[in-house]
This record gives sequence, C-alpha cells and structure tokens, in this order.
Amino acid sequence: MLSIYSEGSAPAIPAPFNLAAHVLAAGAATPGKSALQILRPTGAERWSYARLIGAVRGTATGLLQAGLAPGDRVLLRLGNTVEFPVAFLGAIAAGLVPVPTSAQLTVAEITAMAAGLDARLIVAGESVALPEGSAAPVLTEAALRGFEALPPADWHMGDPERPAYIIYTSGTSGTSRGVVHAHRAILGRAMMLQGWEGLGPADRLLHAGAFNWTYTLGTGLMDPWTVGATALIPGAGTSTAQLPLLLRRFDATIFAAAPGVFRQMLREAPNLPLPKLRHGLSAGEKLPAPIRAAWEAATGTPICEALGMSEISTFISAAPDRPAPAEATGWPQPGRRVAVLNAAGQPVPRGSPGTLAVDRADPGLFLGYLDASGETAARMQGMWFLTGDTVKMALDGAITYLGRADDMMNAGGFRVSPLEVEAVIAAHPAIAEAAAVELPVKAGASVIAVFYVASSEVTEAELQEHARTRLARYKEPRLWVAVDALPKNANGKANRRALREGWTAANRKTHP
Repeated sequence: MLSIYSEGSAPAIPAPFNLAAHVLAAGAATPGKSALQILRPTGAERWSYARLIGAVRGTATGLLQAGLAPGDRVLLRLGNTVEFPVAFLGAIAAGLVPVPTSAQLTVAEITAMAAGLDARLIVAGESVALPEGSAAPVLTEAALRGFEALPPADWHMGDPERPAYIIYTSGTSGTSRGVVHAHRAILGRAMMLQGWEGLGPADRLLHAGAFNWTYTLGTGLMDPWTVGATALIPGAGTSTAQLPLLLRRFDATIFAAAPGVFRQMLREAPNLPLPKLRHGLSAGEKLPAPIRAAWEAATGTPICEALGMSEISTFISAAPDRPAPAEATGWPQPGRRVAVLNAAGQPVPRGSPGTLAVDRADPGLFLGYLDASGETAARMQGMWFLTGDTVKMALDGAITYLGRADDMMNAGGFRVSPLEVEAVIAAHPAIAEAAAVELPVKAGASVIAVFYVASSEVTEAELQEHARTRLARYKEPRLWVAVDALPKNANGKANRRALREGWTAANRKTHP
C-alpha cells in the first residue's frame, strides 16, 4: 500500500472573492456579538463584530484615500496591538497586499527584507525598527487608528488567485524569502476548523501569542472570526503565570499556544483546574510527549497537535474527535491530498520514510516565493509541493514527523536558517568559522547553538552582544561552543549533522 492519502473534498473556490470579506461574513450576521476580547487580570477590552468590521472597512477607506491602489504592498511594522490585525484585514479588504513582519527584527534585518519588496506604504508602531533608505512614506499607528472611524469601503472583489498577503520565512539560502499567498488561502484554513481546531461559533478561543505573530493571526483571530466565534488575546505584558487565571476568568473553551508555553505553564502551576476548557491546540514545533501527558493530567483535557509551514499553514493534525496515535502528529485534514515521496518523486510504501508532499491544487498552498520563480519551481515535483519534512505514513494514514530534510532550525515556532545566523556570527572580527545548529538541552527543549572557531580571544558575552544587535531575539543563539575546527563534508562545508550527532551530555552547557 503506497503512501498517498486523499479523503473528503476541498472547499469550492468562489469568484469573485475577497479574503477579508470571507473572514468577517459570519460576524456580520451577529453584529452585537463579542468578536474580540483583549484580556488582563483586571478586565478586558471588548470589540463587537460591528466595531471590528467597521474598523476594518474604515481602515480600507483610509488606505485608499492615502493614494494606494489595489495590488500595492503595505509593509506592517506594528507591535503587539489590535491595530495589527485591523490593518492586515483592512488592507486586504481594499485589495492591497499587506506584508506583516516581526517587530523584533533589527534595522539591518528589515532593511534587507524591504529592499526587494517595493512597498508603497509603511505602517509603523512606536519604537519598531524601520528600513533604512526606503522611499515609502510612513503612516504612524496613531494615524492608522484614526482611519477606523471613516466611512466603510466596499469590499474589493476579484480573482481568488490574486495575491492577498506576503509573509516572510527563513529560506534555506539564509535569506528571508517572501511567501505570497492568494485570497483563496483562507479557504485552505476551512479544513483546519474541524480537522484540527474543533472550532464552532459558540467557542471562546484564547491564543497565548501576540497580535503581531502570524500563528496568532491565523489560529487565534481569523479562524474564530470565520465561524463567528470569540477570540481572546492576552494584553501586552501578560506573563505566562497569568494565563491560567485568564483562561478561567474569561471562560475559554479552546487554548492555543506553542509547546514552550504549555511547558512554562506546567512548571509554574502543575495543577490547572480549567472547567470550561475542552482542549488545547499546539503548533509551531514538535510537541514533546511528556508535556502532552503532563497537561492532560493537570487539566483533564487533550492537546491537538498540528504540523504546518508558512507555505500552507497547518495541514496535518490531530482533532478533538480523532486523537493522534502514539508518536504520530495526526492525519491529513479532511479535503487534503498528501503523499510521502522518495527521491524520484514516487510514493513510498506505507511505513517507509520519505518527503512529505502536498497536492499543488490545495487551496491553502502559496502562489510562490516573491521574485524567486526558480526557488518556487524547485519545490514542485509533478503534481506535488515538497515540504522538506521527513515523515512516514502508517497503514491508517497517520503521519509521524521524523525531522527536516535540511538544516533549518526551530526557535519557539519560528523557522530560522542556520546560514542567516552563521553570517552574522562570522562577521565578528574574532571569529574564523561558525556553524549554527538546533540542539536539545533537556527533554522537550532545544535551543539555537553556535559552534565557532576563534582567530583571537573572545568571550561569550561579546558574542552574545554582537548577535543581539544584529538578529531578532528569537534568532539569537543561546548556546556557544568553542571548537578547534569544524567538521566538514566532502564539499568542504560545515557538517551540521556531525555537530548535532556529536553533541553529548558530557559537553553540554546551557547559556542563560
């Protein structure tokens, strides 16, 4: 039996179409219902669907009045505020193409990213780094907030295949790559609603992430709004220790977070009575089995894990009504068509390892990498998009994740290229060579580590400061290992696999 899985049908793609209109259609039918609550231990800021839709469509009006035209790109440099999703959906409502970016990026990082973007406008929060040398005008967050009260713009309807938004992900080349998604991408998320989230209009989904994280934007905001549910987001500055209180006080029925958040919550409060919670959702990195077991013991609720990537979001998952078998991540969501392929692009027998691939007709699959048709083509093989994940498919179709086929690292749910980190570290005058790898430091926890050869004396504190000023916080190495020489492969390149495999308990040392 070969490793191909296809059950159910993907949603039909209507035309004309607008992603933002689709996300807010259910809420338009219940204008007085709570769409969003921004939570603090002392209370919550509440947004009804009427207020949310008005703000999104008013923002669309303001952006068009600023001289932008459908198809123009808008670079979002916003912090952890509600203006981030409002600007994102407002731009899409107007037919513009928003480009959300992490507020943690340094000036050097965002300058390099913006160089090939040709943005027509930059929307900027206070104290967020801006690209140097950009000709695009800057709209402040305060001015953006004023757009929310403007008369509503009409939804810009058009071809569902036209670009809707661009997100950036670390590429295997070490350069952040723009991932272009079509308006139809939201229909790909429809298969997650029951295939992973178990989400309905009566739910109150609390996502532990910040507004300006794409994981929060999709799972924490757009998915609840698509079904007319209520999204709960902790206010800026909320600590992990406060999350159990918020979950109880605001009657959360679903809790979404990265594995590290579940780990911290369990460390701080091993007993978590959450009477209204039905289940948790985990994505961004592999969920360690001990954390899953500890959470279920502490709360009496399961965690549904999902596997995905920037190019398609989540597509393999467990669901509340279909728990994953032991060691497996879950199943392809109903309506997905996936395969496990060998190097020749042929499906392998079930139970054999291979590369996970997704049908190119999947409505959630990206349009391509920005201005990189060659790199886009390299990820396609016949009817399949190659994810780069190594997996195996069981006889019942369950998927077990075995690792990345490349050296990409995972930092708290963000994919990070080792080449990007290595280039920064190698620029230090005392470093002759450097290799970045992801290393386990204890059960269920890993960090970005740098093995380096020094040409002159240098301290870890100097290297850490060098990294801090040039890399976003989540990309910074947490572990530094000085070596006499780096192992090399036949092509003379650093052998990162050898470094990972040679890492033993005897020489581990964690960096604070």
